[in-house]
Amino acid sequence: MRYFPRQPASIILSLLGATVISILITLLLIHILNPDKAPLPWRAYCSVPPSSVLPPSTHLAPTDENFILELPEGIDPTSPEASQYTAPFPPSYFDELPPSGVFLGVFSIDSGIERRMLIRSTWASHVRSRNGADPGDGGNGTSRTIVRFILGKPRSDWERRVQLEMDTYNDIVVLPISENMNYGKTHAYFTWAAEHAWVPSLSSPLPQPFSYSNDSHSPPPLAPHDPHFPSTSAVSWVRPDYVAKVDDDAFVMLAELEGRLRVALHQAVEEQHMQQNSKSTDLAADDYSMLPSPKRDLTPDAVQDRSVDLPNSIPRAPISTNTSAYDPLIYWGYLVKNRFMAGELYALSYSIVKWVSFEPKLKSLTRGAEDKQTAKWMRLHPRAAEIRWASERCWIYDHPRAGTVYAHGFLFPSEVSRIKQRILDFLQPVSKMLNANANANANAESFPVPFPSKFQSIPDSQKNSTIMYTLPPADHPSTPSYTYSSVTHFGTHYTFPLPSLTSSESIEALVEGSHMSHVFEGGPETAKQAWSRREGRRSKYEGRRLGGTVVVHFIKRNEWFLEAVMAFLGGEDDDPKMVPKELGVGEHGVGMGAHGVSPPPPSDMVLPPPPPMP
Repeated sequence: MRYFPRQPASIILSLLGATVISILITLLLIHILNPDKAPLPWRAYCSVPPSSVLPPSTHLAPTDENFILELPEGIDPTSPEASQYTAPFPPSYFDELPPSGVFLGVFSIDSGIERRMLIRSTWASHVRSRNGADPGDGGNGTSRTIVRFILGKPRSDWERRVQLEMDTYNDIVVLPISENMNYGKTHAYFTWAAEHAWVPSLSSPLPQPFSYSNDSHSPPPLAPHDPHFPSTSAVSWVRPDYVAKVDDDAFVMLAELEGRLRVALHQAVEEQHMQQNSKSTDLAADDYSMLPSPKRDLTPDAVQDRSVDLPNSIPRAPISTNTSAYDPLIYWGYLVKNRFMAGELYALSYSIVKWVSFEPKLKSLTRGAEDKQTAKWMRLHPRAAEIRWASERCWIYDHPRAGTVYAHGFLFPSEVSRIKQRILDFLQPVSKMLNANANANANAESFPVPFPSKFQSIPDSQKNSTIMYTLPPADHPSTPSYTYSSVTHFGTHYTFPLPSLTSSESIEALVEGSHMSHVFEGGPETAKQAWSRREGRRSKYEGRRLGGTVVVHFIKRNEWFLEAVMAFLGGEDDDPKMVPKELGVGEHGVGMGAHGVSPPPPSDMVLPPPPPMP
């Protein structure tokens, strides 16, 4: 009792001291418990994407290295056989596939009108988001992609404003729950979508084996950013192939998203057709090894290892939710630590959504981190081992200024091609060495091949060793080579490379691998020289329509959002030296007109968003 403070001043000081100690302990615990303490090897993710679509094993350690460079056993990453796993997106057959129907719900709150307006006037409607890079497809691919904002019940002082916004734009869905993130909103959204999500039908209907194909509904009131195609205002709309969820702090390129989902849908249908032609269509779980699928390992061990709470048998007949046994089962997103798809954006095929809305046991699994809960639902599905966990970890990342482990510069296909080429340039001589020495040194000590930050030769002491094509663990000395970014430096607040950059130059500095991202005070290249060497959109996309960034996440400021707008929706089509002067290309580049061509803006201005698609 002798040390207990009695005077007001000592009491206040003691309380302040206790508060400071509590804050420090809390911060220490957050640091200790936070698994994201180092930037991720995103360059490796972009070099050889994971080939597996199996549900991740619940027995694997929660690290991000398990699926890196996951080529099938025996495939040399420098061989022609590996090209099918490293070829740029989209595949050669892409344009032969009909567009997928995507219902994209943007999670927002009642007071988020400013961000909703930004989304409406940029990525939800802009031709470069919906058409893809030049040459675009006129919006055909996203002609069945619908964007809606998902809110809980607004607060009383926001009710009228939200209602007026709903009447004006016809793009807001108010769920019958209080606003929340991790207390049931996601489950409520998918439950609503199972009954009320519709998208335009195919302009040229094709026969589909899906149980939901014949469901139809009269077209709802259209939103200004809805696709303007004949099927949009047709007699009826149909069920979506996917229901996706995205946060409003994400910037989405709709054509890229639809393209990935379209390919995943095609692959799932192709696989299920193979299963239909198998000898048995009513197999128990312990008979899964009989399924003839070269793409998936459905052995008994695989089923047991990758799923939990599976029933004794996995039905092939339609389940009680009236979904066909051959409806696509797809869970698409950014796979985090081999456990769940990150919450910034993920998509579920409609049959899974229908099951989620009906399954009683899921109603008790709605509290907690919503993306982790969704992954738990996937593992409880009666056909959990058949769900395709389609992960995209190269083209989904955080804003360069976010400062997270998922952040790096704005990414385009040309830079990823350069990254891949650097890896091949290093691995090809190593591969020859492996083939020459493998038989002579079968018992030699092996060592991992690091991703080179610069071209480097193999030390003489290791020239007779067997080479393993693996990535190092997170604490390996060469990890910075995998995580290197020309834009961001993890743990350091972002600053522009040079003072007094124009708006357009500062955006170019945020582009991964750009000349502008490499300039520095007193460096060999000035900002003007770096700006003159920038790539146009055709060069950035290597002449393709698709194959680039799908989602930029963690956009916590509207300024950051506008930076993403200018990086992906603005700029000229051609490299500066190829653009005629009369198109308005000057120190500030070409603006964001409907076709990417407009007079240059003043250096201190950000261009207004473009009008909706005609």
